[in-house]
Amino acid sequence: MIEQAEKRFDLKGVEERTEEFWEKNQIYDETKKRMKGGERFYFLDGPPYASGSIHLGTAWNKILKDAFLRSLVMKGYNVRRQPGWDCHGLPIEVMVEKKHGLKSKQGIAEMGVEKFIEECKSWALKHVDLMTEQFKALGVWMDWDNPYLTLKDEYIEAAWWTIKRASEKDLLVNDYRVVTWCPRCETALAEAEIEYQDRKDVSIYVKFPVAGREDEYIVIWTTTPWTLIGNLAVMVHPDYEYVRAKTDQGVFILASELAPILKDQFGLEYEVLETLSGRELEGLRYTNPLTDNIEVPEQKNSYQVILADFVTLEEGTGCVHCAPGHGPEDFEAAKPYGIKAVSPVDEQGRFTSEGGKYAGQRAKKDDNLIIEDLESMGVLLEAKKISHRYGHCWRCKSPILYRNTKQWFIKITELKDQMLREIEKPEWVPEWAGSSRFRDWIENTRDWTISRQRYWGIPLPIWICSGCGAREVLGSKKELTDRGVTVKELHKPFVDDAVFDCTCGGKLKRVPDVLDVWFDSGVAAWASLGYPSRDDEIKWYPADLIAEGHDQTRGWFYSLLGCGLIAFDEIPYKRVLMHGFTLDERGNKMSKSLGNVVAPGEIVEKYGIDVLRFYVLWTNKPWDDLKFNWREIDIVKRMFNIFWNVYVFSTTYMSIDDFNPLGVGDIEKHLKIEDKWLLSRFNTVLTEANEAFESLHLYRATRALHDFILEDLSRWYVPLTRQRTWIEKDDPAKVAAYHTLWTVLKGLCTVMAPITPHVSEDIYRNLVTPFSGVESVHLESWLQPDEGCIDTGIEADMDVVKKFSESIASAREKTGIKRRWPLQKIIYKPAEPGFGFAVTGMLELVLAQANAKELKVIDTVSDAIQSNPDRYTRFESELGEIYLDTERSDEIIREGYGRELVRRIQQMRKDLDLNVEATISVNIEIDDPDLPRIITGSLDYIGKETRSKKITLNKSPLETEKTWEIEGKRFIISIGG
Repeated sequence: MIEQAEKRFDLKGVEERTEEFWEKNQIYDETKKRMKGGERFYFLDGPPYASGSIHLGTAWNKILKDAFLRSLVMKGYNVRRQPGWDCHGLPIEVMVEKKHGLKSKQGIAEMGVEKFIEECKSWALKHVDLMTEQFKALGVWMDWDNPYLTLKDEYIEAAWWTIKRASEKDLLVNDYRVVTWCPRCETALAEAEIEYQDRKDVSIYVKFPVAGREDEYIVIWTTTPWTLIGNLAVMVHPDYEYVRAKTDQGVFILASELAPILKDQFGLEYEVLETLSGRELEGLRYTNPLTDNIEVPEQKNSYQVILADFVTLEEGTGCVHCAPGHGPEDFEAAKPYGIKAVSPVDEQGRFTSEGGKYAGQRAKKDDNLIIEDLESMGVLLEAKKISHRYGHCWRCKSPILYRNTKQWFIKITELKDQMLREIEKPEWVPEWAGSSRFRDWIENTRDWTISRQRYWGIPLPIWICSGCGAREVLGSKKELTDRGVTVKELHKPFVDDAVFDCTCGGKLKRVPDVLDVWFDSGVAAWASLGYPSRDDEIKWYPADLIAEGHDQTRGWFYSLLGCGLIAFDEIPYKRVLMHGFTLDERGNKMSKSLGNVVAPGEIVEKYGIDVLRFYVLWTNKPWDDLKFNWREIDIVKRMFNIFWNVYVFSTTYMSIDDFNPLGVGDIEKHLKIEDKWLLSRFNTVLTEANEAFESLHLYRATRALHDFILEDLSRWYVPLTRQRTWIEKDDPAKVAAYHTLWTVLKGLCTVMAPITPHVSEDIYRNLVTPFSGVESVHLESWLQPDEGCIDTGIEADMDVVKKFSESIASAREKTGIKRRWPLQKIIYKPAEPGFGFAVTGMLELVLAQANAKELKVIDTVSDAIQSNPDRYTRFESELGEIYLDTERSDEIIREGYGRELVRRIQQMRKDLDLNVEATISVNIEIDDPDLPRIITGSLDYIGKETRSKKITLNKSPLETEKTWEIEGKRFIISIGG
């Protein structure tokens, strides 16, 4: 039996009792039982870092995934929805360092590596538990008791096996390259681990003396003065035009197009002595002005002009200083000239002995020392601060350096062509995420630096013989055991102690590095399945769907692809949903320093879980950035309140009449036009929602549902059908209205269950479970549209009728005629014939909505109407010309006052919180002597509408009294039992 719903919408209460119901009845486990035997669907969860609390972005990510996966379960799929956690890497190391006040690797060594590793593991597992509870608190259903953790030995073995595959394919190399480096963390970084931010740095223009030419200089510009110590060449574009320009400070060589800076920026008058191409400058020798201060070894081919076609004229001088040890492009440009890279900077970013007088100083931080020396030498043209984009370590936020170091690489460049072919296979949502953004990233790919000089990570499974230099790459723990080595776990420092014999008689020792954490997550597609340690789950591979933020085009999407090609020669996912970032309403990144961070828990506390869930799936297309806005949250909450009010309205009368949806018989013949329209509209919206879920455009589903609930169900259908629910007898028209509302509410609960699981469950259990026997909406089958209910003609006509009613309402407002006062007649000249057919086809409904006695549709406006503007007021509408008959007869006045009084009495009933079935007595005192006569004719109507058993006029007042003013007249209404 349907029970009357609570009048007040208490979402928190709804969510609490729903969570209790799920827990008590193990509903999630029941859904898993239900989907066994269904078609397999492998969802691969991108692992968040287990290093803190969830934020709005991670909440959006998990809600988006959860909504889609819930819909698949309802469709009967056997969904693998295992959560994952990235448990290694700098994010956790940095937190442990902060906890213990450690400032460098030396501090870790003093603490002890084993203790440090245990602390990192403890931190990771603690935050896995913390963040799991936070995700569960958002109504996210996953296999939380069985996550994949990158710190488990089984997972580490999958990474080792993949590295071994790379070695077998000759893709693993140990080489000197210029890599991005964090001096604070003392490790190499991948491009995906760099965050670019605006920062202010000193830029300088410097004169490099040309060898053998007195007072002649090559003018260079740089924003990294510290790299001048490693300068070994100057790069020019072979095809650009350059000049030798005479000034009172000497002859300057720079690009012709940029020569005006000599006067405009440095205040130097100049005369062009010669114009020549970059190619003609090749081989020109110069002197590094810092030569006498540094100890950089001399090279035969250093300190000359070389050619590089990536030189631009956008800024600077067109002559680019080249430090091969501090820039990947510089490194490549210098190679053909036999110039070897010099990188006189150590792991902590301090200059080595090669830095000469600058040895021990900090690269970048101590730029001022170099600038002061350049100025004292008379070679500094200008030094000023500029704002520019510069890379920072993603974790400690230190500015990065470029260093030439020996690292382990995967030769991804050899796989580039295959990668470009493979990314055409998955479906990308949106399409341009793959065809444009991801493709562009791969087109510019470099070899993957996989080694990190840190501690908490997957140890590189590479052993090198100290005697002959032989290399062995192990792919499993068993391979260690086979060599007679047993380790506690596959982490540092335990694997560092794994030493075994080489055939040459030497000892094989593991290289000390750990893997880039992007490699950890890159093997997730099979590591999360336990492969290759076991093969019972690999049948799920490859993943049917991954869904992450757009930064993952250079992160996880990329590392998955690279590892997939190494391991299985294929892309390991079939479909990708890319979503945006969460920002504040102005489009700024959320940051504690800006004070604009909004935590998911804060929203949930104020508005509720389901409001947050609906909001993030409604407010924008997923691939756009979500600009959080409190006002939009209010809009969503208002929709929930309205939806609940419709539910309250429906259950109030259904419960009174013991409505049983299974006992309505042949109800279709009793459906009124508005019932058929609502059922058609719902099934149309259901079609849109199903297409939205299929296409992963969930915002289309939430927007369609939002508009349906507000515009179609609440603002239109409920007012149309309200009077039918007040019929006392068991009238077929009333039952038809109940059945229509029940059908639509049941359908809404089902289609909204993945989005708003708590509210949908609460309503479903009251409205549906008593008759279906299905204890939870989440055990329902996904709802398919009833094509037989869809009538596009009725929907189109109703759109006209709604606009017509809006036009009448607007006309009433302009003339000051209230909605409750009937109109004697409406005369309508439609702009199109179809408009006239629509309103006459739904005449009863139109008259009820317009509160008019008569509607007349005409082709031509008569003279009688045009000549009587005092009675017939004309209005223009997009639907045509509308004329209101504003004349008031006694009948109109009687009905008008009757409706006004009904509204006041109903308000008094509401203020007294009377039960909808309670009857009352009413007395009405009127200070106008003529009105009682007129109003007497409305007393039966008033009594019926207000459940009044007795109504008297100008008699003794009853218990509760209130004075009202209606149409300028004073009324005293009192009510009693």
